[in-house]
Amino acid sequence: MDFTGKVALITGSSSGIGEGIAIKLWSLGANVVITGRDNKRIQEVVNKCQNRDNQRALGVRTDLLVDKDIEELVAKTVGEFGKIDILVNNAGIGPTTTFGTPGYLESYDVVMNTNVRSIQVLTQLVIPYLEKTNGNIVNISSVAGLKPLPIAMDYCMAKSALDMFTKCLALYLGPKGIRVNSVNPAAIRTPIFERNSRNVDLLAITEANCQQKYPLKRIGEPEDVASAVAYLCSPAASFITGAILPVDGGSLRADDISVAAKKYN
Repeated sequence: MDFTGKVALITGSSSGIGEGIAIKLWSLGANVVITGRDNKRIQEVVNKCQNRDNQRALGVRTDLLVDKDIEELVAKTVGEFGKIDILVNNAGIGPTTTFGTPGYLESYDVVMNTNVRSIQVLTQLVIPYLEKTNGNIVNISSVAGLKPLPIAMDYCMAKSALDMFTKCLALYLGPKGIRVNSVNPAAIRTPIFERNSRNVDLLAITEANCQQKYPLKRIGEPEDVASAVAYLCSPAASFITGAILPVDGGSLRADDISVAAKKYN
């Protein structure tokens, strides 16, 4: 997969899955735009993308809850590179409050605005540039959009909405030469576990749970998601649009495997 000369805008790319996607596309020759809300972390990722001839990494601090920030992100990207070939809508947040508890509706608004509304704003602004390049959109969703989790109701709804957006947008943009797909990860090793819960042991607990319950017996890595994104953006996937691709270690089928194991063992 060769992305030489391509320009990839990846939201939420100052850490975690987004950082992995940015570094992956950079390694394959793309110019990348690194975004987030922390200038220090943005610069750290930019620094990991070593200078190469005719290849650049641009860092832009962006609060996706502020429409003007989104407009400036697109303007700075086009001002620097003159075009956009790939949009990866990766930025998102998990739930902070359980349904029915105080503060749930406030949490719901933030989750939906970050994980759904901001993507509508950014995607509308980027589409005219993707039309010129026959570009790609990849939305980073979650297995939570495919399997209900009662402790994360607002997050599940947001990711389910994002999956439907992917499918509708693929039908809308296909005739314009733009492909739209979704990658739906399960648990991935990122700083979000500690950052969201302030529990330094949560990642270790999650990893142990994955080793026990996931058919592939491990937690996912950012590289696993990044490789799927690179594939969907490449010519190898030129006849794929509107797809919802789980990158989940088989976790969506784990219950089926458990039942089968009990039946035949």
